[in-house]
Amino acid sequence: MTRAHKLVILAYEGCQLLDVTGTAAVFGAANESAGRKVYDLAIVSPDGGLVTTSSGVALASRKIGGQPDTLLVAGGSAGLKRTMAREDVARWLRRVAPRTRRFGSVCTGAFMLAKAGLLDGKRVATHWASCTRLAERFPALTVDAEALYVVDGKVWTSAGVTTGIDMALALVEADLGAATANLIARHFVLYARRPGYQSQFSPLLQAQTAAEAPFADLIDWMQANLDEPLDVPSLARRAGLTERSFYRKFTDATGKTPAHFVEALRLDAARTLLAQGLPLKAIAGQVGLTSSARLGAAFERRFGMAPSLFREMHRAV
Repeated sequence: MTRAHKLVILAYEGCQLLDVTGTAAVFGAANESAGRKVYDLAIVSPDGGLVTTSSGVALASRKIGGQPDTLLVAGGSAGLKRTMAREDVARWLRRVAPRTRRFGSVCTGAFMLAKAGLLDGKRVATHWASCTRLAERFPALTVDAEALYVVDGKVWTSAGVTTGIDMALALVEADLGAATANLIARHFVLYARRPGYQSQFSPLLQAQTAAEAPFADLIDWMQANLDEPLDVPSLARRAGLTERSFYRKFTDATGKTPAHFVEALRLDAARTLLAQGLPLKAIAGQVGLTSSARLGAAFERRFGMAPSLFREMHRAV
């Protein structure tokens, strides 16, 4: 980049704080990493001045105007509805978005772009709790109810809150390369960079939320030992329960039978390894699916495509 990339985040009264600050922090870190102002970052709002987020923290902002290179809209709830009703904001979005290098949203910010008619014909992401509402209100777009973030042409949209950080890292990678994005992720002490195709509905997270002891520790162990025998007898012994009692209690706690839960963990792990370009046979061994044929059959059943096609689609993500 020969000049600073003008990156604008649209905030407003009642917006989600982390949608703005989490995303902004990634681009600020990119400037620090590069040792120069790669991104000329600005927070804007309909009227300028201080805007109070839903958490009560106020952010300084400039009044909307000018032409950004990248435009992102933060999510919110009641404040979002009020801002969506402002025709001056919609006019500004319709004027500048088509001329940007890329534009998009974090969380429910997709509603504002959709209301302005900027997402028609696009595949988009938003927070899982708002997917149905977005799809019903704006039938001209397609909602990917699982993805953490979606890139469709120049439109980048992410799911709830922290996924804005994942999407911002992907934007930095597109501009400055994977090494810089990975360095920022490490600086932020992130457990891992999450690709856009990763599901909002992580079986591990859902189970950790629902399960009580002894299953919380057991699930952590399962995740770390996918290549071990994870059948009911083995898991029941580890949980200190009879097989029948384990099957019933585990299914009640997680909403999945042990076999279905184990397969979900293994296929989610396989999906990440595929994007890294590992051979199918090696991946099958690492995740406990024993053969590339078994991996292929299970993968296609769950995700609707062959592992080889998925790898080609996401190798560079």
